[in-house]
Amino acid sequence: MAEHQGDLLHYAEDYPLQPLVDDCRLLGSLLDDCLRIEVGDELFAKIERIRTLSDCAQQLNSAHDKDAGRYLAQKMAEELFALPLEEALPILRAYGHYLNLTSIAEQHHSVRTTRMDGVPVKTCDEVMHDLLESGISEEQLYQAVTSQHVEIVLTAHPTQVNRRTLQHKHTRIATLLAQNDRQDMTQEERDHTIEELIREITALWQTDELRRRKPTPLDEARGGLHIVEQSLWSSLPKLLRRISASLKKHTGRELPIDACPIRFGSWMGGDRDGNPNVTAKTTLDVACLSRWMAADLYLKEVDALRFELSMNHASDEVLQMAQDIALRQAGGPGDDRSAPSSVYRSVGVGGGGGLPNSSSARELLPQNSDLNFGDLQVDDMMSPPGVASPAGGPSSPRAPWPNTRGTSADALANALSKGSPRGVTPTSSNATLVAAQVQGGPAAAAAGKLKKLQTLPTFLSPAPSGAIPNQGLQRVDTSGHLMSPSSMKRRGLQAASFHKTSIDNLLHPRSAGANPYRVVLGEVRQRLVATRKRMEELLAGHVPDSDADWYESEDQLLEPLLACYWSLWECGGGIIAEGRLLDLLRRIYCFGLSLMKLDLRQESGRHTDALNEVTQHLGLGSYGEWEEAKRLEWLTAELRGKRPLIPPSMPFSADAKEVMDTLKVSATLGRQCLSAYVISMATRASDVLAVELLQREARFMVLNESQAGQRQREVSPPLRVVPLFETLADLTASRGIMQALYSNEWYREHLATVHGNHQEVMLGYSDSGKDAGRLAAAWALYKAQEELVTVCKDHGVQLTLFHGRGGTVGRGGGPMQLAILSQPPGSVEGRLRITEQGEMVQAKFGVPSVALRQLEVFSNSVLTATLQPPQPAKDASWRTLMDEMSVVSCQAYRGVVFEDPTFISYFQHATPQEELGNLNIGSRPTRRKATGDVTSLRAIPWIFAWTQTRLVLPAWLGVGEALMAAASSGKRDVLRDMYEHWPFFQSLMDLIEMVMAKGDMRIASLYDQILVEDGAERALGEVLRRRYADTVASVQMVTGHSRLCDNNPTLRRLIEMRNPHVDPINVMQVEILRRLRRQPDNQQLRDALLLTINGVAAGMRNTG
Repeated sequence: MAEHQGDLLHYAEDYPLQPLVDDCRLLGSLLDDCLRIEVGDELFAKIERIRTLSDCAQQLNSAHDKDAGRYLAQKMAEELFALPLEEALPILRAYGHYLNLTSIAEQHHSVRTTRMDGVPVKTCDEVMHDLLESGISEEQLYQAVTSQHVEIVLTAHPTQVNRRTLQHKHTRIATLLAQNDRQDMTQEERDHTIEELIREITALWQTDELRRRKPTPLDEARGGLHIVEQSLWSSLPKLLRRISASLKKHTGRELPIDACPIRFGSWMGGDRDGNPNVTAKTTLDVACLSRWMAADLYLKEVDALRFELSMNHASDEVLQMAQDIALRQAGGPGDDRSAPSSVYRSVGVGGGGGLPNSSSARELLPQNSDLNFGDLQVDDMMSPPGVASPAGGPSSPRAPWPNTRGTSADALANALSKGSPRGVTPTSSNATLVAAQVQGGPAAAAAGKLKKLQTLPTFLSPAPSGAIPNQGLQRVDTSGHLMSPSSMKRRGLQAASFHKTSIDNLLHPRSAGANPYRVVLGEVRQRLVATRKRMEELLAGHVPDSDADWYESEDQLLEPLLACYWSLWECGGGIIAEGRLLDLLRRIYCFGLSLMKLDLRQESGRHTDALNEVTQHLGLGSYGEWEEAKRLEWLTAELRGKRPLIPPSMPFSADAKEVMDTLKVSATLGRQCLSAYVISMATRASDVLAVELLQREARFMVLNESQAGQRQREVSPPLRVVPLFETLADLTASRGIMQALYSNEWYREHLATVHGNHQEVMLGYSDSGKDAGRLAAAWALYKAQEELVTVCKDHGVQLTLFHGRGGTVGRGGGPMQLAILSQPPGSVEGRLRITEQGEMVQAKFGVPSVALRQLEVFSNSVLTATLQPPQPAKDASWRTLMDEMSVVSCQAYRGVVFEDPTFISYFQHATPQEELGNLNIGSRPTRRKATGDVTSLRAIPWIFAWTQTRLVLPAWLGVGEALMAAASSGKRDVLRDMYEHWPFFQSLMDLIEMVMAKGDMRIASLYDQILVEDGAERALGEVLRRRYADTVASVQMVTGHSRLCDNNPTLRRLIEMRNPHVDPINVMQVEILRRLRRQPDNQQLRDALLLTINGVAAGMRNTG
């Protein structure tokens, strides 16, 4: 619950709850009014009676009157069991909506508290201040912020139970709650806000919350893109403005335009591990959909900019661009822009040519204007008094032009020798200018322009000499020196007053209707429309128009926008440049043209099987049976070779063909759309080299198909290959695996030349926890990170750790700040990738204000962990004790989950795990393989099932035994010391305590009483509940708390607010499961079960 509001609730002991209580009462009363109308007074009275019984039972239990609480709980259960299904369904829906509305109020309140005095919430400004106070230098702070690389990877999982329609309505209600907080509203406005809330809640009730079909991977991808459109699109620029302002305040320097402290990735449409519904075509479709959405969002921003940038005065560069566009669209000379190459040529489409003629730019130009968009540059004539020319003229008030002043040709040569930061190349008009100035010098060029200005009557005159080419983020003055953005802005501010003088008006006449920015942006708009249309055609399976001029790379989109940005600064409009235009530029750098780049993920065994088919077809033996040394030797030899390995006629099986088709799509889409190739269940170094070889072969195939089809197809460099270590054994072996890779000469050279000496490694929290239990997995993950950091430093490799965390503590979830600030020292260092899964995506990023706060927490936590790494264990004996407890914990966990013969059947009977596979929750099957054991079961439904029953077993099983064993050996004081002074151990204990506070053994025992018939299984359930109680006692022994979450009464209060609605849902779920197992084909019972799952998920605030 509270763990999904960010880190605020975990720490805030004096958290002001009254505004939250008021919001909950408001929303609850509005839902009550709605229910009276929708279900009638009689059924509403039953809803109220059951809620009252549940609330009283909860309060009596809290007051230690267990018998009275048990009596009322039994009375509530009897009434619920007796309900006919027709009455149970609306009651279930009502409690589910109460819990969802409570969640909305909590999310809104978590943002509201950031504006309250006295609440311990650190903003980026406060974090930077604290870092400087601790001794960090301004330069260290600036470098850490500007080089930070945090990537949040959104994933879809079988636990995202809410429909997107409901998520949208929840967001609308949150917006209305924020509006209701305003103190300046009139009574009429406040009444209108309440009426809007009533309408939204009524619409919520009248909307079917159940999915009637399973979502496809494309549906899930649309949901992820909806999050970007709904909140991240507006939240990210606000965060970057906040960071930039804080950075300027504390270091005197702003955040560079191209700095991207936070980016976003996605697994939706790329994660095919155990999901046969994700195919190569799915990945291609999702990539096209992402680019369509990006073009659509950029199009809206450009349309707004065209209205905003109405000014006539522009730099020579923008004026030149505008005239070139006008000439090109009028069919005049000078349209020599080469056709861009296509990254989508896999469907047989070549690059685009020029845009068709359009009136969109022409209509913005004056019909009878004397203005030439290339009229002469001010710096060719003189500089303003006492001010350096924006393009690099003399700075003395009356200083003559020095004879040694560099020409624009010199400047261009200088710029080209240094290389353009954004890869922008000069146009032919720039070359003309260079030639003219080399021959006649600045004075001749200026005189020529004056002559043209006098003789050419219209704006369609041939283009005069242009400005110095756009150099992206670095401008070049006429002396050939690169100008930093800060010096450019200083000149712009000084030029603002100069441009108001009469000489400026004389040199740059402002004819009515001459809007060069609108002309340039008009062309940008046309190319975005063409990009969007191209993606529509690809999604429809059509062959796109090869002549359409569309955006293939973000550099193409950035070039005209950067030119407009610097033009505004040069012409005294810096304050305008720093508005919507700057936000758009930052969005392009952070979102690119795909919004979220896709990762591809596949299980290592699929690659082994594919190579096994190849070696057997070629008569080389069975790759799958080779020892690791032989695999490495053969893979290395093939990778060093120049010839293709796989013959064109290779008869692949269906599974192997899908692997190769995916890699061919990867070679075609490339890094504009894709990010990394993740190997799940990586167990050896050859797993990585196998993917490298298959990537190379796929690239050969794409090139061969291109030549056979007589069309040139561009092939992208290979994606970075990311091994995912998931099980306890794999985590332990991770250092040796990476050591073997770095010792391989081919791989070491490949890493340096193709990936910039950068290695990414993913750590799996879910499967490691399912394999070994939470304590053993947490310690193995901690040690694996330490060892990976060491081996990478030994080989001079930059490491990025990719944390595959879930929503629950059992899968590595919990408050993000707590998690990042308890990582091993040196494991962050400004770089971090992390997954956000299932319902957590909506909870953290569904509302713009909540998303902004979450992104700030991410950024602040990484910055703090980089500059002030968490303290390691201060005593070596602590690590020894953790090793010992890890062994005990793992044995206790596995003794139940893997060794007890009754556990599997007990798990199937006492939880809704078997029924989950029949529900329309996610596109991915609940199991990787069709077996009945825990090993093949995905970690997500494993956690999901135990969370539904309130036993939450994966988060604590084995922990109590380990702690009590340490205490029995005289280490109780050591455990307390570890909790007080070791961030890793403290966060581990706090998270386990938090999730155990959500458990309820009364509810868990009810599942056993009704659903479990076998005596041995019931006995196992009783043992597990006793072990839960023992674990609670052992955790309290370590933390010193008299009851769970004693250090966080706010969290405890929030749980108490939810339980009166969650408990009845659990009771009804038990009865529905009992009936459904007798009538498995009853669709009404299936619908009712899904309603209970939705309700419990909303109450627990996590599912998996």
